[in-house]
Amino acid sequence: MATTLDSLAMTSETTLKVNRIVQMLAIENLDGLLLSSQHNFSWLTGGARNSIDSSREAGAGALLVGKDGRCFVLANPIEMPRLLSEELSNSNFEPVEFAWEDEQSSSSFLEDKAFELLGHRAQLGSDLNLSSNSRFVEAAVARCRYQLTESEVEKFRRLGLDAGEAIGALVRTLEPGQTEQEVAARVVCVLAARGVHAVVNLIAADDRIRNFRHPVPTDRRWKRVLMVVVCARRSGLIVSLTRIICSGSVPDELCSRTMAAARVNAQLLAATTPGATGAELYAVAARSYADEGFPGEQLRHHQGGACGYRTRDWLAHPKSAEVVCLNQAFAWNPTVTGSKVEDTCIVQADGVELITATPDWPKISLDVNGRVYYSTDVLAI
Repeated sequence: MATTLDSLAMTSETTLKVNRIVQMLAIENLDGLLLSSQHNFSWLTGGARNSIDSSREAGAGALLVGKDGRCFVLANPIEMPRLLSEELSNSNFEPVEFAWEDEQSSSSFLEDKAFELLGHRAQLGSDLNLSSNSRFVEAAVARCRYQLTESEVEKFRRLGLDAGEAIGALVRTLEPGQTEQEVAARVVCVLAARGVHAVVNLIAADDRIRNFRHPVPTDRRWKRVLMVVVCARRSGLIVSLTRIICSGSVPDELCSRTMAAARVNAQLLAATTPGATGAELYAVAARSYADEGFPGEQLRHHQGGACGYRTRDWLAHPKSAEVVCLNQAFAWNPTVTGSKVEDTCIVQADGVELITATPDWPKISLDVNGRVYYSTDVLAI
């Protein structure tokens, strides 16, 4: 018998999210939604994991939500026992199990199972671009994710605190002569000790900071300046932060460029208010770079944007019509060639709340319209 919201012992968070999906299905004129991606599985279930192979966007196991609120988990017998025991024990999605051999028989297998449950004439949406049998609606699903629940806000705060503390403590122990790859390995370990996974782990030594905006770790040994960039995930949620350290006194040029990036960051944080559009926020960054004497710097790297269950849900750009909402997370990453500032915040009614601050780290305090905004400075060790 089909399972409905009324008969489920779901968490209130999942119930709220299922209701959002039901409303979205009505707007999109769909009968059901198939969620196969790893980030959406975590979102709907409040942090559960269907990720086995990180090289694939699709996870092992999918969720199906009907327009009447019916909820299913679809998986083969390799995955179903763990999903029900360790990931979905408090959610009671109705299990639909199938042979793994059958799953491999057709690229549209999951869609076919969805039609069996919803009706063969159903209009099906999917968060992955599977086939012509379903409509790709990830953008609509993403908008269901943007406004964090109270539970998600608390999880985000704890994650930001742990990531900020862990990375701050680690970089204080680093010494010149270590390779970028050695530092990256230590980043993985200190985060893993707190149940956090580094989904992005970029390390730049000395002039690689200036030369590359996304410095994948190499065997280069750092001498004077080191930049550590991390996107850290736990319970599906992802925070982003960047920390720069310098052996000895910080060079004047690095100080001035970091200050310029911090001023851009402060303007972005002040402008990140409910109702602001991505295009408007991009314009704020562009004007700020020009005011700082670095016109066009925004063309060299994206400035960041909304985040949550992906490192960025959307980026601010000149044609972005995305709109900031209350309780939405953002990670801005202004860069002035040779330096960068980056932290994660949550939009509150009275302004943004920074959640990735590192204890006792030097910070740049800047006033914008009577409110002080903080950016991380370079730490001399």
